Amino acid sequence: MEQYQAFIFPVLLIAIFYFLLIRPQNKSRKQRNAMIASLSKGDKVVTIGGLHGTIVDLNDQTITIKVNDNTRLVFERAAINEKKTVGAEVTATTTEEEK
Repeated sequence: MEQYQAFIFPVLLIAIFYFLLIRPQNKSRKQRNAMIASLSKGDKVVTIGGLHGTIVDLNDQTITIKVNDNTRLVFERAAINEKKTVGAEVTATTTEEEK
């Protein structure tokens, strides 16, 4: 029994790290990769630098974002932080009006 006690602590420590650190990080990485793979023309996005724009062109490696009528910027796909949805913008506007 004493030989198992020395073995239980490291196994328990590894299990705690897996469920609290590794598993959630893998889940969020998979969600981000799925979001980046699902991008298409016309999607409103935010880059990791905070730039808001609309996708006008994309290929396997890069995305061209229209910032205003005259400005188009080219970014790597990995530079996209989030994809904006119309429902989220409406909810944010409604919340501000209620205050």
